Amino acid sequence: MEATARRPGRVAKLPPRERILDAAEELFQSEGIRRVSVQAIAEKAETTKMAVYRHFETKDALVAEWLRIVAADYQAAFDRAEAEHPGRPREQILGLARFIAEGLPAISYRGCPFINSLAELPDRSHPARQVIEEHKAQQTRRLVGMCAEAGLPDPGQAAAEITFVLEGAQVSTQNGSIDQAGDRLMRIVEGILDRHRASPAATG
Repeated sequence: MEATARRPGRVAKLPPRERILDAAEELFQSEGIRRVSVQAIAEKAETTKMAVYRHFETKDALVAEWLRIVAADYQAAFDRAEAEHPGRPREQILGLARFIAEGLPAISYRGCPFINSLAELPDRSHPARQVIEEHKAQQTRRLVGMCAEAGLPDPGQAAAEITFVLEGAQVSTQNGSIDQAGDRLMRIVEGILDRHRASPAATG
């Protein structure tokens, strides 16, 4: 996610903990988790290594907290879609897809933080992986709920197909394999909704 105001102007205005998270986000996104040291984060945050450990017991804890913030941004997209289209689940789903589509340009040069983090953290017991898995499970539950409210006969299958498309668009954008990914994403999601809505089980 892109922050609303970037460095260096806002750094001096942030409390220490937020400065550390801001610095960690920038470094993790640009250089990767493993390559970034706690010392580098401290220097970027204009603080000390000791101060980082006062706020975060370990680097792993800092990584996990950063990903909780990223996950909260995605969950907020669900909230906005529901608030902007009350009682209109199809439009809510399309609003969520639009959120992903509009974020693709940033992913094209920074990559998806979840995909990048999973690649660097093979140990499933890592606290950051647990954050990602919990986020994905919650995302699935909410999307299935939207599909059910839209009257789709198999909301689980519809949600799975939409998830494949949303995540596939991010990967394809990151590796540059498909052009106009945002437009294609929206058309495919609309097609999934139309096909499931028109299925025999939905009309029978």
